[in-house]
Amino acid sequence: MQLVWFKRDLRIHDHAPLRAAAAAGPVLALYVHEPSLLAQPEMDARHAGFLREALDDLTRRLQMLGLSLLQLRGDMPAVLDALHRATPVSALWSHEETGTLASFARDRAVADWCRAHGVPWHESPNGGVVRRLRDRDRWSDLWLSRMTPAPLPPPAHIEAAAHPLAGLQSTPDPLALGVAGADIAGRQRAGRRQALAELDTFLSERLPRYRRGMSSPLSGEHDCSRLSPHLAFGTLSLREVVHAVWRARARWLARLPGPDQAAALAGLKSFESRLHWQAHFIQKLESEPEIELRAVNRLYDGLREADFSASRHAAWCAGETGFPFIDACMRALAATGWINFRMRAMLVAFSSYQLWNHWREPGLHLARQFTDFEPGIHWPQVQMQSGVTGINTLRIYNPVKQQTDQDPKGIFVRRWLPELARVPLALLAEPWRMDAAQQREAGCVIGRDYPAPVVDHLAAARAARDAVWAVRRQPDAAGEARRVYLQHGSRNPNREGSPRRGRKPADDGQMGFGF
Repeated sequence: MQLVWFKRDLRIHDHAPLRAAAAAGPVLALYVHEPSLLAQPEMDARHAGFLREALDDLTRRLQMLGLSLLQLRGDMPAVLDALHRATPVSALWSHEETGTLASFARDRAVADWCRAHGVPWHESPNGGVVRRLRDRDRWSDLWLSRMTPAPLPPPAHIEAAAHPLAGLQSTPDPLALGVAGADIAGRQRAGRRQALAELDTFLSERLPRYRRGMSSPLSGEHDCSRLSPHLAFGTLSLREVVHAVWRARARWLARLPGPDQAAALAGLKSFESRLHWQAHFIQKLESEPEIELRAVNRLYDGLREADFSASRHAAWCAGETGFPFIDACMRALAATGWINFRMRAMLVAFSSYQLWNHWREPGLHLARQFTDFEPGIHWPQVQMQSGVTGINTLRIYNPVKQQTDQDPKGIFVRRWLPELARVPLALLAEPWRMDAAQQREAGCVIGRDYPAPVVDHLAAARAARDAVWAVRRQPDAAGEARRVYLQHGSRNPNREGSPRRGRKPADDGQMGFGF
């Protein structure tokens, strides 16, 4: 019996383990709801809701191939034991997974089980991430070699394995397995059809608006690709998206020259760059799983931990900091499970600099909020935006300026902060500046209807900048930054810190990572 273990690759297209297992013998398709992973602090019911829809879709698609998807609950080694006792497992097939430390520990336990029982475990590469990468200089070439072959079609024929549990009808509901939180109506829906529809409309209709629209939470909602949850759960593969981009470029080049064509081709260039970044960031966690818990640059361990403010953190989580743009972004995220990348960066930076809170707890909160939570992107980005890598330009966002730049008419802020609906536009980014008469006229008394600012954002930003730069001036800082760069840095000097002396590290490309 060939056991195909689905994890975060919930599709039948471009699925090398499924094709290889089908060629090797009768197949049993398996998904395991693992209590140890469901109990992790970054898990939320919105993830479980998206997962349930993706699994329902995968079940239907496997049935078209003549397979059932067996869903079981338990720790993976115990599940393997039960399956192996009933019908011996000839081989285990799966994709490699770059996840949290908990999933890493699970994979080591599975490897131990396979060795102990003489069962070969065949793991196929996943996207552009390279396991046991020894030389970062070769990563871009390896990425391209992974992406160039055409995506694999589903197997033409699969023989279903006979197994006592293969016809089990009791499917665990992820939402009933004790996951924290509550699912939200405003999140994206899962499934292959939804993923392909997003991809098609993005490349054929929304693409000319992409570069101009990605930065604002108003336009980003519609102008970004919105593919991130589908890539995170694997209803689409990265290679499928890359090939769709290449085909779209040929179609746009075939059009008559004009503004839309120019904007679309520029958008394709930006979007393809972000597809590189998707794997580039996941590679960081693959190469150093411990950065989920500790700073990638060890000189920054201890920078903020002792100063953590639970009250400031609670206000930030609830969207009640007294800074309208910060609060509107957080409330929008809580309701929809998504916010554009620039606003994600701003939320992390505000928590890290103006609120001076260590990045781990804010990172966990955002992980629970993001329907598209991808550990390999999330934790390196949280560290980068909190200024603890030592190789990236510090980005300290002024929340007042961001509001006037990204929401100049106040549409987004008023949508998510109805208590500010009547505040004059000239004061909407700084409602604490209203005098008593203006507050009465607006029906918004600061401190009662909307909070006063939790900090003096300008003074806090200056103090934070000085503290972070003090670390960068330490005698060991250059050597440690060099170590981080050699292990994790992009070799494209236009994107991330270059080792060249006198050259300013640049990360502008990352700031628009706008899936």
